[in-house]
Amino acid sequence: MLLEITDLAVAYGRIEALHGISIQVDAGEIVTLIGANGAGKSTTMRAISGLRPASRGSIIFDGEDITNLRADLRVTRGISQAPEGRGIFPGMSVMENLDMGTYARKDRRSPARDADLERVFALFPRLKERRTQVAGTMSGGEQQMLTIGRALMARPRLLLLDEPSMGLAPMLIQQIFSIIKEINAQGITVLVVEQNAQQALSIADRAYILETGSIVKSGQGRDMLGDPAIKAAYLGVA
Repeated sequence: MLLEITDLAVAYGRIEALHGISIQVDAGEIVTLIGANGAGKSTTMRAISGLRPASRGSIIFDGEDITNLRADLRVTRGISQAPEGRGIFPGMSVMENLDMGTYARKDRRSPARDADLERVFALFPRLKERRTQVAGTMSGGEQQMLTIGRALMARPRLLLLDEPSMGLAPMLIQQIFSIIKEINAQGITVLVVEQNAQQALSIADRAYILETGSIVKSGQGRDMLGDPAIKAAYLGVA
């Protein structure tokens, strides 16, 4: 088990967004968390990254309790996030954005960093073509590639992807999910939050359904893809 979340609650002032959820992610898996807007998916990701404090519960990463660990130290432990809404630095070039992903690395000036950069360029050839381009002038799909590439430059053991398909055309969505599978095949564990349940469940080893701050169902990804109740609620199939 790489990540274990137990009875996690997170609040925004007096409003509790997560009501004691429990999730586990085993090393080498793709796990997806699906649910409607406002279900608490992004809050879960922010809590794992250390951007939102837990009001109760625990987050264990590779056997270490990181519940109260600073966000930057979680990155050095091996947790990296591609946030919802992309969150690139629009006035910086593609290369400068990618370099920001190495900020917490001690070996950021070593051949290891160069090797990681080449791996990112192999996954996203468009980024190599546009390495000197100002990131804010790229298309939405290219910016999403840059967001994931920047997260990979931190050399994560656990990659958190928050709504990677948001705002993308159907063809680009398929490409992004294909790349997620390739990233996982390279040995990186992935936790992905998605509203596109069809795509997310089709690549996930396991899945959790989140509704109004609570986990209401979990199981194997492909089993849940065939579940009539999930089809009706999330896939638009009666």
